Amino acid sequence: MNEKQKGGISVNTENIFPVIKKWLYSEKDIFLREIVSNATDAVTKLKRLQSLGEAAESTEPYRIDVILDKEAKTLTVEDNGIGMTEEELKKYICSIALSGAVDFIQKYEGEGDASKNGIIGHFGLGFYSAFMVSDTVEIHTRSYTGAPAVHWTCSAEGEYEIEADDKESRGTEVIMHITDDEAAYLENGKIREMLNKYCAFMPVEIYFDDGAEKKEGEEAKPINDTTPLWQKPPSECTEEEYKDFYRKVFADFREPLFQIHINADYPLNFKGILYFPRIANNYESIEGQVKLYYNQVFVADNIKEVIPEYLLMLKGVLDCPELPLNVSRSYLQTNSYVAKVSAHIVKKVADKLVAMNRDDRETYEKVWDDIKTFVEYACMRDDKFWNRTKDALLLKLTDGSHVTIKDYLDGAKEKHENTVYYTTDPSLQAQYIAMYEAQSIRVVHFDNMLDTQFAATVESKMAGVKFVRVDADLAGVLKGDGETAENEAMRDLFRKVSGNDKLTVKFEVLKDADIPVILNVSEDSRRMEDMMKMYRMSGGQDGMPDFPVDTTLIVNTASPLVQKIGGMPDGDGAKAESFAAYLYRLAVLSQRRFNAKEMQTFLKDSYRILGELLQ
Repeated sequence: MNEKQKGGISVNTENIFPVIKKWLYSEKDIFLREIVSNATDAVTKLKRLQSLGEAAESTEPYRIDVILDKEAKTLTVEDNGIGMTEEELKKYICSIALSGAVDFIQKYEGEGDASKNGIIGHFGLGFYSAFMVSDTVEIHTRSYTGAPAVHWTCSAEGEYEIEADDKESRGTEVIMHITDDEAAYLENGKIREMLNKYCAFMPVEIYFDDGAEKKEGEEAKPINDTTPLWQKPPSECTEEEYKDFYRKVFADFREPLFQIHINADYPLNFKGILYFPRIANNYESIEGQVKLYYNQVFVADNIKEVIPEYLLMLKGVLDCPELPLNVSRSYLQTNSYVAKVSAHIVKKVADKLVAMNRDDRETYEKVWDDIKTFVEYACMRDDKFWNRTKDALLLKLTDGSHVTIKDYLDGAKEKHENTVYYTTDPSLQAQYIAMYEAQSIRVVHFDNMLDTQFAATVESKMAGVKFVRVDADLAGVLKGDGETAENEAMRDLFRKVSGNDKLTVKFEVLKDADIPVILNVSEDSRRMEDMMKMYRMSGGQDGMPDFPVDTTLIVNTASPLVQKIGGMPDGDGAKAESFAAYLYRLAVLSQRRFNAKEMQTFLKDSYRILGELLQ
């Protein structure tokens, strides 16, 4: 064959309809969203034509009616929008994947404005979702032009008939004859649930008639809010409106901490409201829920391409009419626009935190403990987020107050420059905290495991800055004046009673003479030990050897107790050993909790010493 041949792919309806019926949408419920969306588009098109002077103005209020008839086994969606002529019905309904919406946009809007016209349909497939639950679908339609009305009937096999119709009013009526296998779609509760999920904020009033008798004087009310809060300018929204909207959308009785209202125009064009939810406790699920809308039509929850995973605890709504959705509008076709939307959301969250720290510090401190984990994790995952928020990141002090990292470091320049002292257990480490605070050194309270990992992130991003737990180092300001004498005999004594002949023992003069000994574990050693514990908890190898902990016993030569032990005659060696052992256990107790054997020995020695005192 020498000549090049061209042709078009032909589709046999007998073959394509079964595919549509089973595979067009991942969830059958979506069919109602598609049919109601088409009705919304019909009204939107007519409004546009009227604004252009292409159609006569109408005083009749626009509406969509969803009518359930359980006896007739039908579900009907009726609108009073643009309607169709016989020619248009043949062109757009009898041809799969030919979109009347796209034709309308190109004719009256221009392709460049397609995202801003409010028209939902683009693929020309949504109507056929009706066959996922129907064995027959009917259309009664009359065009706004006054052309004769048309009646179209089609079976699930793709065979259709067209005839004249006696419909007098403008608009389109789609009647779905529900199959016996899909009888669930003839239940009032099911249809109402689907409307509330997919159509709660569509821009045309939707009325649901479930066939029940209406009470005398009872007026029908639309099931949707045609002007959701995110469509309003932030300056026109009150705090109470934000809270009411949150409760309505998420059925959460707790008030959110605060919200971020996004109203992006050029070049992104999307709107939304994001809430930081209130978390009751550390064990509560922190998975949020961001509902994605497309021209006020619900698409999906938590599409990961739009919301970074470190912000998935947020709750809210986003309406993005330019998102590149797939045919079923259930997931995104990733492109640069999606990445820009995601980056803009991250920027808005960061800007909100900075603004609250600057303009409403009191409120910011009140919510900090609730949002801290989220913010720290975001800083660990995203350098841009860190750079934007670093001056608004707070540290909680042991007295319950808060200070920014920058302010803490500025206040530390004279006594402990570039060093942040922290505690992970204010009760257990109380003695250490008291020593530092007595020298006017503020101690930060880390109250969850992520705090220490966040500290490592800060250290990597701020040159020279070091986070040190209060029991890991002996700050210079804690040391007193005077010579420190080495005492090998006492060093050997403490090594003996500790059971560790390699224990590092140092002699220092401390300002607080009431503290005889303290035990320090180096910051690096302890962090490595914590990392190994987390590795085992996360499914790492069991039976791994413990990481060697670098501990140092500081003996305070200014302490009267230490001086008395050191001054005991050789004949009182057993007594000196007993007191040294007791002091060592007290040092351990102020640094960590006893194991069972250590506790038993400590109590036994305590009772013995008390007995000796009473003699």
